Amino acid sequence: MRLLNEKKVRNRNIEVLKTAISSIGRGDSDIFSSLYTEDWVLELPYSEPPKVLKGVNEIISYLKPQMGKLEFTLTLTNIFECLDPDLLIAEYVSEGRSTITNKPYQNSYIGLWRFRDGKICGVKEYLNPMIANEANRPPVVENEK
Repeated sequence: MRLLNEKKVRNRNIEVLKTAISSIGRGDSDIFSSLYTEDWVLELPYSEPPKVLKGVNEIISYLKPQMGKLEFTLTLTNIFECLDPDLLIAEYVSEGRSTITNKPYQNSYIGLWRFRDGKICGVKEYLNPMIANEANRPPVVENEK
């Protein structure tokens, strides 16, 4: 019975993860209230400086200025189930462009996604922040001689 319940919890969490991934690149901030707990934690260990953001308000305050700079879709490439049914490890990729420079944006991610009662309560995401910085950096124009 316990294994059956764990499977149901894990499958529900996988569906929530899929919905979140498909919504993120569109800049859909409405997903925060429906898919995430109020006290969720976002960890970005590779940002400069590394960040640990706590709670919907702090996370939205950080993400809002970032939204719109890049237009992209995220595609899940792998989901790894863990012994804890409320933890999933996901690999995903982005495909898009910078709205500032029109340069392409393609990145690879690994995320540790934690769930509580069918909602996301924690995300620790590893990505290369230099790729986003480069996509948003205007080209250098050399002076003509």
